[in-house]
Amino acid sequence: MTLAPLIDAGVIIFSHSLAAITAFVLGIVQFLAPKGTIPHRIFGYIWCALMLWAAGSSFLIHDIRLIGPFSPIHILSILVVFGVISGIREARRSDIKEHRKTMVLLFSSALVVAGVLAFMPGRIMHEVAFGK
Repeated sequence: MTLAPLIDAGVIIFSHSLAAITAFVLGIVQFLAPKGTIPHRIFGYIWCALMLWAAGSSFLIHDIRLIGPFSPIHILSILVVFGVISGIREARRSDIKEHRKTMVLLFSSALVVAGVLAFMPGRIMHEVAFGK
């Protein structure tokens, strides 16, 4: 394992990856920790900021170009922005059932599925984890 390919990829890809990895770890903490507490709310807002950074920075990454400068993963980035807004709104309305569904969906689609795709052969994260 080496971080060299990630560092060599530039600040946008590096910060995008760092935000996504941090959001993944913090998301697991959020799922395991008590809900409705002050720490849950604070870490939740941090998680949302990380998700927005990962989604926003993805629009500056154009390694895969299928639709102009974009790829289908950018559709997921748009959905993440709307999902984060929706999840925060649901929590503030005390609609905990919908908030939980939204956050689990965001975590599983934007972090787990997209994360698995990021580790496919030929991608930077594959090279980071497994070498060339």
